Amino acid sequence: MGVEPENTLRSFVRAEASGMDAIELDLHLSKDGALVVMHDVDVDRTTDGSGPIAARTLAELRELDAGQGERIPVFEEVLDAVSSPLQAEIKDVAAARALADVIRERDLVGRVEVSSFHDEAVTEIARLVPGVRTVLIASRWGADVVDRAKAAGAATLALNIRRLTLEVVEQAHSEGVKVIGWVVNTQDHLRLARALGLDGATTDFPEIRRAGRFTA
Repeated sequence: MGVEPENTLRSFVRAEASGMDAIELDLHLSKDGALVVMHDVDVDRTTDGSGPIAARTLAELRELDAGQGERIPVFEEVLDAVSSPLQAEIKDVAAARALADVIRERDLVGRVEVSSFHDEAVTEIARLVPGVRTVLIASRWGADVVDRAKAAGAATLALNIRRLTLEVVEQAHSEGVKVIGWVVNTQDHLRLARALGLDGATTDFPEIRRAGRFTA
């Protein structure tokens, strides 16, 4: 989203062309049950429309401009537009069930990792799709965050880099849980990610990967 319209096919193609290891996207359900790729609950911030995604059908959402003439994609279109591994963030249990159907139908267990801020959504997708890799996301968390990840069956924690400590990383690693940091958009945060020994990081600027080889 730092260089192209957020959560659009154009942005995903750019990320893949930039050599990123994986592409992260966000999923909501439209009024008629389509897996719509957008971060917010409402369309206001990233399109020329207004109101909640859940109040519009896919056809109505398609009428909106998502930036530079891009249209709001559905998950299946992203699968066809790029070949990179995907990390799909789901907002609730209903989206987990819809995503599970697509993963099973298209045999995507090896390609798609599923993430959520909601423990129950992580648990549900793991129940529906045995073997799927899952990630528990947190912006603020307590001392039980590693236990929460394990209880939900998440192999990875995605934690806010601005609040992440070495203690949490070491605890997670000692329990066999990986840790990735978000959002790493500056050289200082890239240095921090490396100093903490993180297993990965997300960024809005794919060029930081190339620049970081020389300056971080």
